Amino acid sequence: MSTPRKLLDRLSFPERTYLADALRTETVGGVLLLVAAVTALVWANVPALGHSYESVSHFHLGPAALGLDLSIAHWAADGLLAVFFFVAGIELKRELVAGDLKDPKAAALPVVAALCGMAAPALVYTLTNTAGGGSLAGWAVPTATDIAFALAVLAVIGTSLPSALRAFLLTLAVVDDLFAILIIAVFFTESLNFAALGGAVAGLAVYWLLLRKGVRGWYVYVPLGLVIWALMYNSGIHATIAGVAMGLMLRCHREEGEEHSPGERIEHLVRPLSAGLAVPVFALFSAGVSVSGGALADVFTRPETLGVVLGLVVGKTLGIFGGTWLTARFTRASLSDDLAWADVFAVATLAGIGFTVSLLIGELAFEGDAALTDEVKAAVLTGSVIAALLATVLLRIRNAKYRALYEAEERDEDQSGVPDVYEQDDPAYHLRMAALHERKAAEHRRIAQDITRERESARLADVPGGAGEEGDRPA
Repeated sequence: MSTPRKLLDRLSFPERTYLADALRTETVGGVLLLVAAVTALVWANVPALGHSYESVSHFHLGPAALGLDLSIAHWAADGLLAVFFFVAGIELKRELVAGDLKDPKAAALPVVAALCGMAAPALVYTLTNTAGGGSLAGWAVPTATDIAFALAVLAVIGTSLPSALRAFLLTLAVVDDLFAILIIAVFFTESLNFAALGGAVAGLAVYWLLLRKGVRGWYVYVPLGLVIWALMYNSGIHATIAGVAMGLMLRCHREEGEEHSPGERIEHLVRPLSAGLAVPVFALFSAGVSVSGGALADVFTRPETLGVVLGLVVGKTLGIFGGTWLTARFTRASLSDDLAWADVFAVATLAGIGFTVSLLIGELAFEGDAALTDEVKAAVLTGSVIAALLATVLLRIRNAKYRALYEAEERDEDQSGVPDVYEQDDPAYHLRMAALHERKAAEHRRIAQDITRERESARLADVPGGAGEEGDRPA
């Protein structure tokens, strides 16, 4: 009889090591993202500085002859975010060939949870705006999760979330990014320049062929990538599609003799650029919206903005939690013994932080209506903050449990470099532990003998005249 499958069980050691490296960079990037967002809000709302924010954001540069005379804000959204989606493409490819998405049974949970976590916010937005008579154009705004922002919240509140839950959150975000790209490509492409699109496809074919031939060198791929990006931009399809396409083409499985695949090496090099520069700069030129008391009050009264807030806070939580529960229900899998459904609910709430891609989709959905675009951005910020606060409360309640699980995952008593929980089936581990305990036992026996001798010496010293003095006295 087969053992029932466990949802969100402990990761394998290689997967846990990869996850730790990836999340370390994303967490630092998330903190920079928060700093950039706060800077943008201050810059745009301080009266003496607000005009300069608008001037810098709308300052144009670039070759007009190539159709690239863009504003700074536009360069950040279409150019720098292509780097972010390039990394997302590599992450997705790695998940498909070496990670959780490789096994269809294991992939079911994050995929179903991510799909439900995108469908539910869209439904909540649609229902809110249908009832309130608002525009349905922003249905996609609350569908995206910002993993960097979510990890920054975890870093700030100090929650030692178990690696299985962190992996679940990361995989959710990767699948989320894929479908966000599909939404942008399908629903926000109004017209196509087939000549430019054909050039971009031809460029991608050359890129793929060079990869398969084993050609190496940044001086080959960076110029080619820029050409592909420029052609994709001029085709009418959002330029970030070029980034995710190039990321998906990289080989992410290891061949014989390789310590890391090309995809892993390039991701390791580019991820800091994405998390530390591309996303924070985009946030700097996208999050600068008015946050006056009246503007914040309008967020909860206008159907478009209320739909975004409810979509992020309510839709994301119910969608991801419901998708996870349905996966367990219909696959007859059970939750890991170390976790409770309350933990899944808290992580689902944390996934309601939708910042980078939500801001991008908000700009695309209401392009041409600057006032509504700013209001929707304010709604994204508001919804993300509410989701972060709710998740903080829910996660802090279970923090003692998380800390115990985290410490158990990190414990390495035999100092082998591999945590003890991953060596329970290794005879060599138990022999090392036996030798370690024998050394400790010998040390404790020595200490016990020393203490006994010291006490005996002290007892003899306390007897007046020494042990034999009474027999020497005269009768």
